[in-house]
Amino acid sequence: MSLILYFHPLSSYCWKALIALYENDTPFTPNNVNLGDPDQRAALLKLWPIGKFPVLLDDARGEVVPEATILIEYLDRHYPGATRFIPEGDLGLKTRLRDRFFDLHVHTHMQMIVGDRLRPADARDPYGVTEAKNKLRIALDIIECDMTDRQWAMGDVVTLADCAAMPPLFYANKIVPYAETHPRAFAYLQRLQLRPSVVRVLKEAEPYLGMFPEE
Repeated sequence: MSLILYFHPLSSYCWKALIALYENDTPFTPNNVNLGDPDQRAALLKLWPIGKFPVLLDDARGEVVPEATILIEYLDRHYPGATRFIPEGDLGLKTRLRDRFFDLHVHTHMQMIVGDRLRPADARDPYGVTEAKNKLRIALDIIECDMTDRQWAMGDVVTLADCAAMPPLFYANKIVPYAETHPRAFAYLQRLQLRPSVVRVLKEAEPYLGMFPEE
């Protein structure tokens, strides 16, 4: 297989890329990276000095593709399948905007809260966590409104935006449960979790979910 994905099954941004790969049954070789292993970490850094995953190595085209959003657009362009993740024209722009919304206004705040839990007690940031939770709730308000008249983030078909939505919505529900406060947003998450691609992602993550830091 020409595609090799460097990833970890617990990583939310890796979920985003995996959902896209599984949606189209795109053949690839998974490379589960243990950042605690010096050799594996060095191999990742050689590909992408930032040292974050997911990173896609395309041997056939001689390309290294980091960052989940760019990775999905790369697949859409060079390895297209039945699901096209970025529509043509203005809808494509709106899809990219919604992708940025989920990454910047849901994912970022979710990760800030989770990251704070991993800090030593004397290094935690209660003010920052409170701010992140408030901003997360604002984002959920927007999603709640959006989901009044649609099945998926952009309407009736799955796109890049849905790949971006599922991981942070899943983890956000663990830190700011929203089934009662934002029922349409929660119902959207439930629909996402029923998709075979997401079922597969969650099944592969299951052995690692115990590592998620509880409050």
